[in-house]
Amino acid sequence: MKFFYKAVLFDWAYTLVDLVHEDDRAAFAKAFDWLRGKGFSLPDFEEFFGVYHDLFYKMIDVSRESHREANFELALKLLLFRYRIDLAGNSDFEELLTVFYKEIYAPRKLYADTVPALEKLKSLGVRMGVVSNTTNPKFMKDYERSALGLDAYFEFALYSSELPYRKPHPSIFQAAIGRLGLGPRQILFVGDDLQSDVEGAQRVGLPTAWLNRDGNGKAASRNVQPDYEIRSLLDMLDIGPRAV
Repeated sequence: MKFFYKAVLFDWAYTLVDLVHEDDRAAFAKAFDWLRGKGFSLPDFEEFFGVYHDLFYKMIDVSRESHREANFELALKLLLFRYRIDLAGNSDFEELLTVFYKEIYAPRKLYADTVPALEKLKSLGVRMGVVSNTTNPKFMKDYERSALGLDAYFEFALYSSELPYRKPHPSIFQAAIGRLGLGPRQILFVGDDLQSDVEGAQRVGLPTAWLNRDGNGKAASRNVQPDYEIRSLLDMLDIGPRAV
């Protein structure tokens, strides 16, 4: 069997991993309990959560327009400063983030086709990386990737939380291309979002495979034409060379 690309870059959420349900209220409650356990004087939970929610989601609203990534860690630091919560150092702050994100990640699961597709690409010598939009800190995304058993497949994972901009901004794709050291036409980008993944990748010359798992979306209605449309990650293995 021959695969017509030397490398594949993958989106993360809803491409490789089903997020299932993100409950930031439950995660924030865990963080709140952790702070209370440390002896800090805290306001009413609803007030505390409301201020956090207002801070962070206003950042997200701006980021969707500007493509400059929102920063959860900064929102949390602003919240702690407001309520005079002075953690001892970076280790305590990272522990607080860990408490929060472990609750966020708990429901997540791999799609049934994820590991079989990655295993096959690996056996064919195809290089792989992740390019993901996320407000999560890198050390927690690294934890998530390891906990899901995916470390062995990827040369690198590039997260928008480390960078100024999120997909579809060209800089995050260009950074991944530069890391691989290949021409864009030798790299396939696979993702589920037509704007962020397909249109963004195509703008920098990457061939794209749109993962349309449920078959409900219509690329043409959004004036985006992926090079391939697939219903499963395993469908990648059968694509031809027409986009190369």
